[in-house]
Amino acid sequence: MAAAKPSERSRGQASREACGETRPGRGGRACPGAGRHPGSRHAGHSPEATLAAARAAAPSPTPSAEVNAFNRLLKPVGRFNRPAVESGIHDPANDMTLQLQPPSVAFAAMPKSMAGNHVDWVKSLDSKAIAPRWDRNDPAAAAVVMDLNIVREVKGSMPDVVYPHKQHTEWLDCSNCHPKIFVPQKGANQISMASILLGQKCGVCHGKVAFPVSECRLCHSKTEAVVAAEKKP
Repeated sequence: MAAAKPSERSRGQASREACGETRPGRGGRACPGAGRHPGSRHAGHSPEATLAAARAAAPSPTPSAEVNAFNRLLKPVGRFNRPAVESGIHDPANDMTLQLQPPSVAFAAMPKSMAGNHVDWVKSLDSKAIAPRWDRNDPAAAAVVMDLNIVREVKGSMPDVVYPHKQHTEWLDCSNCHPKIFVPQKGANQISMASILLGQKCGVCHGKVAFPVSECRLCHSKTEAVVAAEKKP
């Protein structure tokens, strides 16, 4: 004998049982999918409640570095002027390393700066706090100083760059920069912030042994006051 086909009512009952649902008021439990499908007959939450639940379930953003910090891709320097045993350069297991004077002690009496190793080396030189030797074999040799400013016009909103030869030649001989880094000819040197950040041109020294490129105003120093002073007879 062939089995009788289930009626439409029994089909609906089977569907509700498969879903785990029975009619309200008959001691059954609600379908697990109830309230999860907006627009269906099971929708039991308002759009606002659904949105709030989604926001609560979303992962919280990961804390990151200050987005407005200069070159936030680089790790912060942290403590500066560390003792030689903590520098990461000298061998801390070598007893002679402990005899080296800590930079913080050596720099204590020097004019302060807000960048780099926090020493204003130009002011230190002008105030005679330091007296670097011009010639390693002749302590009495005088520096060959060139007092000439080179103005480089910039296309952006920053003031023009003023390059002072005086402050550089008090430290360095001309051969340190010319002709390998800078060609001593007007218009022969293409300089950009990108190249400087890559350690080229000015970046050969600045950011390594001179103040970092984050100190924009030390180079972009041709302000409106300077321009007005130059126009006076």
